[in-house]
Amino acid sequence: MEPSFDKMTTAERILYVQDLWDRIARDAEAQPLSHAQATELDRRLAAHREHPEESIPWEVAREQMRRRG
Repeated sequence: MEPSFDKMTTAERILYVQDLWDRIARDAEAQPLSHAQATELDRRLAAHREHPEESIPWEVAREQMRRRG
């Protein structure tokens, strides 16, 4: 049996959380997109292809979100 999370060292907690996140990610990848999600992704990709100049780099978008937060 694993020790209580509160009794783990910081390093043990980090490893535990990383393992937990990996498990969640694997489960999420196994879930297919809904029809609505796939349709929205297709719409966004088409819009980007029509007007790529309207896109902004991820770094800029991330900074804008951080400022709003």
